Amino acid sequence: MTNPLLQTWDTPYGLPPFDQISDDDFAPAVDAALTEARSNIAAITANTEAPTFANTIEALDLSDRLLDQALGAFYALAGADANPAREALSRDFAPLLSAFSSEVSSNKDLFARIETLWQDRENLDLTDEQQRVLLLTRRNFVRSGAQLEGYAADRLTEVKGRLSVLGNQFRQNLLADERAWFMPLGDSDLAGLPDFVIAAARAAGKDHDVDGPVVTLSRSLIVPFLQFCPNRALRQKAYEAWAARGANGGETDNRDIAAETLDLRAQRADLLGYDSFADYKLETEMAGTPDAVRDLLMKVWEPAKAAADADGMRLQAMMHNDGETGPLEPWDWRYYSEKRRKDDHDLDEAALKPYLQLNRMVEAAFSCANRLFGLEFSPIEVPLYHPDCKAWEVKRDGEHIAVFIADYFARSSKRSGAWCSAMRNQQKLAGDIRPHVVNVCNFAKPPEGEPALLSYDDARTLFHEFGHALHQMLSDVTYQLISGTSVARDFVELPSQLFEHWLGVPEVLEEFATHAETGEPMPRDLLDRMLGAATYDMGFQTVEYLASALVDLAFHEGDAPTDPMQKQAEVLEEIEMPHAIGMRHATPHFAHVFAGDGYSCGYYSYMWSEVMDADAFEAFEEAGGAFDADMAAKLEKHILSAGGTQEASDAYLAFRGKMPDVGPLLKGRGL
Repeated sequence: MTNPLLQTWDTPYGLPPFDQISDDDFAPAVDAALTEARSNIAAITANTEAPTFANTIEALDLSDRLLDQALGAFYALAGADANPAREALSRDFAPLLSAFSSEVSSNKDLFARIETLWQDRENLDLTDEQQRVLLLTRRNFVRSGAQLEGYAADRLTEVKGRLSVLGNQFRQNLLADERAWFMPLGDSDLAGLPDFVIAAARAAGKDHDVDGPVVTLSRSLIVPFLQFCPNRALRQKAYEAWAARGANGGETDNRDIAAETLDLRAQRADLLGYDSFADYKLETEMAGTPDAVRDLLMKVWEPAKAAADADGMRLQAMMHNDGETGPLEPWDWRYYSEKRRKDDHDLDEAALKPYLQLNRMVEAAFSCANRLFGLEFSPIEVPLYHPDCKAWEVKRDGEHIAVFIADYFARSSKRSGAWCSAMRNQQKLAGDIRPHVVNVCNFAKPPEGEPALLSYDDARTLFHEFGHALHQMLSDVTYQLISGTSVARDFVELPSQLFEHWLGVPEVLEEFATHAETGEPMPRDLLDRMLGAATYDMGFQTVEYLASALVDLAFHEGDAPTDPMQKQAEVLEEIEMPHAIGMRHATPHFAHVFAGDGYSCGYYSYMWSEVMDADAFEAFEEAGGAFDADMAAKLEKHILSAGGTQEASDAYLAFRGKMPDVGPLLKGRGL
């Protein structure tokens, strides 16, 4: 039988034919695609003609298109709908793909051709985009060890291979812990819980083949449970299970994996001539140095901690008034904070959620994209990888722009969190290739026939991931290397965090925040109270995030810690972490940092980008409002469509005319 992953897809929009693909197809497809890619690279190095941009850089760009096709489909499935076969394939592919990557970057003949072009770059009559691609290609090779020889080159290959295996194992262990734990709730345990939490717990029970409601470790369920459950013992049990992910002993324990990962990263940096992994990683980011990162984080830490300490004292007093003794604990904070929010702002999550329907919030995101960038979204019926997925064709002025796929509901086969990925990236080298972009979230799935309701935080997550999607969909470059979100890690969160601001524009909510039963718009006084409370509990939110970012930075400065858990404790003690606030991501479940290299020594990026997004939205307000056409055009031209065509700081300067400071961020967080 013909392997569908190796064919040219004559499907609507060139989407993967998921209705024809089986798990058995992936391994032979990846083997065949790797063979083809190796053959293509061998042809580049065997070319007797002098190196040119076309016969070297462009040929390299096109060399692994079949591999991209197969893996685009595979990783969409592996992250959002894992099963034992796909998890085994992920374990098999990790070392295979790492070995191939090292094989390419250590190919002396290939690098010699690239270096020849680099040395002669002033005489090649390259476009600005080609100059940028040449610079990045050479830099990537050098940072991957292309200039190393002998033992150093061999050892770096070993290190990168082992890191790929460890990252994959960390991710799978975390998913296994999240999938395995659940807490059944009896009738008496449901007392005090709003209907939407009970409905989500019943749906989770059904997903786990349990006859009755359960609490799981899905954020969309456990957070509202901690907010509303009056039973302190149950809150403690749920919180401790959530905090213990990846640290339960046995085969799924991630603590040794974290220690080995940090040691190997330090070795990698040393082999490449850097003082630390932080120095290596931050060299190509906007921040540039560990000191610059720490300076920003600590500027925000002090006011955030002061706010959190003051809030904690008030919440502890509320707890004592309830007859509880002892200090406020992490499993108490959300419960008493929700009660305080109701008292201070007359806001009840249960009253808000009927106005924040998932479908209406999707429509709101689409409407904002239409008003800003002229995009139009039409639902399409195509084979997708899971029944929960929905797809839309994206057009502008009748021209096809992209396919957008949304996969919003939590399930036991999906890893936690929310993310945006592209099964196919925009580029023009191989033709006018338009992207296939996927947003994945973990919202609580409603009972059959009922609308999905979101918290305001959920709605922000939806807008955040859609901001990433816009960055992918509006990309307009020639080369895949600089397409879409292929930018500095501490710049990539700018489009996503900036788009969150449009959720808070009153006219958007006035139109789309409509009641699930009556269809009536959210009353203006409720809308004002919701927006007025947007910075409520921001001390807590900022502290839990910054603690994780500071631990991440400390892990990668200097020598690798032999005991990451001890190092984590030392950092938290040094910054005087409030007792009742846990890290947003403790080491054993810190997937951003340990499930791959993407956010390693990079979790600070959200805060770095927030400095820019706060300033960028101010630019819209200064220019005439959230939907100012001129500012939207500048945003698309210099940031959303430009990908990595220039350094991130140059892109921001072109858009804004100046670099921001931390002031708008502190103002936006109410700090």
